[in-house]
Order: sequence, then structure tokens, then C-alpha cells
Amino acid sequence: MTYCVATMIDAGIVFASDSRTNAGVDNISTFRKMKTFERPGDRALVMVNSGNLAVTQATINHLEQAIRRNTEPHLMSVYSMYDVAELVGAALREVRHRDGPFLLENNVDGGANFIIGGQIAGEHQRLFLVYAEGNFIEATPETPYFQIGEVKYGKPIIDRVVSAETSMDDAIKCVLVSFDSTMRSNLSVGMPIDLACYDRESLQLGHTHRFDEHDPYMLRLRQSWGEGVRRAFAQLPNLEWQ
Repeated sequence: MTYCVATMIDAGIVFASDSRTNAGVDNISTFRKMKTFERPGDRALVMVNSGNLAVTQATINHLEQAIRRNTEPHLMSVYSMYDVAELVGAALREVRHRDGPFLLENNVDGGANFIIGGQIAGEHQRLFLVYAEGNFIEATPETPYFQIGEVKYGKPIIDRVVSAETSMDDAIKCVLVSFDSTMRSNLSVGMPIDLACYDRESLQLGHTHRFDEHDPYMLRLRQSWGEGVRRAFAQLPNLEWQ
């Protein structure tokens, strides 16, 4: 299991992904699940993924090979984020068509999902969720974020906090709190956490950071959030029995 999230606000887009993979309680590994593609001044793309590790890695390699070989169209040549989502979906379908039957023979789930977002010169920032079947949907002002993997524990805080007007700093805090809530409730999601922030219209990636289990900011955030939740709970009114 894994957890990845991306939220699009007026100020830009915040992406985050954990790096834990497991094939059982005694087989846990660390793999980065975030990939960036950037040409400053022209485009900045961030991709996070969940699902079968071999399928996600093969899909990313397929996309990278197309760029290196200049096989048109590719991620660095298309003119629209919609085209980017189509390329990711097509690459995912090709990998699953090739490997899927062999995975099924051994009862291995070959499903994978991608969140891809950013901006290409000439259009606005956009954010897409690509499903295992290769089809996709786009974020809207009413639904400005996507989650993949273990989504249920981190969803409530994002639903309560994030809107189009949320600041970049608040969006970052909210995303990291959603990770803390998820890791507290599910051991299959874990550090390190990769964070990438895209500032709208900048056409280049802004701040990126990797949080490990000893990161001082993440430790302060976890402590402050826990204390704040307990204070809020203590202030709730008691039930007045009739």
C-alpha cells in the first residue's frame, strides 16, 4: 500500500508521496514514487503513482524512453496537459496489456494509478488522475485534489481545509497532516515523504523536500497537530441529558 496526494489551489499545486512498498509484513522496501519532468520557461510536470511497483516503473520508463528517443509525441513535446494525461494513460495500458496476463497467472494485482499535474506554456495549470485502465479525470474547483493508495485516513483534513483560496503554506501543512494521520493508522504507509510545490505560472518547479523520520519540521508538525486535536476535543460541549 502507499499514499499519494496532489491538491491544486489558486497559488499552485502541492504534490506528496510516501515511499513504502510491501509484499507482506516481512518484506518492506523503500522506493521513490514521485517523478518530475521540467523545462524551465516551457513546462513543469510532476507525477506520483501507486499500485504494482513493476507496472509503475515500466510505465515511467516507457515515457522516459520516448523522450530520449524523441519518439513523437512525448511528454516534453505535447502542447497540453490533457495530452500529457493521454500519454500516461496509453503507456500504462501498453504495460498492463503486455504484463497483465502473466501477473494474473500468479494471482498478482497489476493495477496502478497515477496523478499527473503541472503546467505547459500557453495554458493554465491542470491536474489529472489516471486510472489503472488508462482513462482519467481532471481536478475542478469543486474537487481540487486527488488521492491514490490508502486515502481514507488523510481525506477528512483535506476536505475540511483545502479550497481554491488556500495559501501554499496552508496547503503544504494540510497535506503533511494528512500523511501523519495516515501513517498513524496504517503501517503500510511510511517515510520518507517526498514533497514538491509548483507555483502557478512559474513554469518551473519550486521547492522540493524529502522528509525522513527524523525531520525536525515533521516532528514539530506531528506534535503540534496532536496537541491541537486534544485541546479541541477537550473543548467540545458535553451531552446534556434530559
